[in-house]
Amino acid sequence: MAINQNHLFEDMDGVKCSVVEKNASQSRVDFLRPLLEYNGYSVIVIVSPPPKVAPAPDPEKESIPANETYTIGVTDVRFNATNAVFGRLLKDTTGRVVTLAYWQQKENVSNPTVPYYSRTV
Repeated sequence: MAINQNHLFEDMDGVKCSVVEKNASQSRVDFLRPLLEYNGYSVIVIVSPPPKVAPAPDPEKESIPANETYTIGVTDVRFNATNAVFGRLLKDTTGRVVTLAYWQQKENVSNPTVPYYSRTV
């Protein structure tokens, strides 16, 4: 059981995992999986369960299928995404330290020389 909401655990495909991100899009999975695997983590991705309370369907509106979302986890239960980013523990494929803006995909290239609090992204 997690001490707080910042460090969640979940059984994913029968393996105890530390949750990296929930309700992630396919493009987010395509970004995070290679990044985490490059840093030596075993990544498990499962389809996120549907919400527990679904809104009542509106007969006037056409039913639009919801986009599938995913839960991303790593098998190392000590992993915490916040600690990894702010602790400068992750590196991108070019060897640069992963910054908050790069992790959030606001920048295409990680630039660790500019502090995260002085960025105007």
